[in-house]
Amino acid sequence: MVRIGQHAPEFELPSTHDKDISLRDYRGKWVVLFFYPLDFTPV
Repeated sequence: MVRIGQHAPEFELPSTHDKDISLRDYRGKWVVLFFYPLDFTPV
């Protein structure tokens, strides 16, 4: 589990511009990660 202030693990995600986005592309910059686990669920 990642906690507030803890470094996030490395990951890559597809973008809408046919290019993968990596967390390491933003090293040294402020990044906000937002997760909403209820997306596409009946809740």
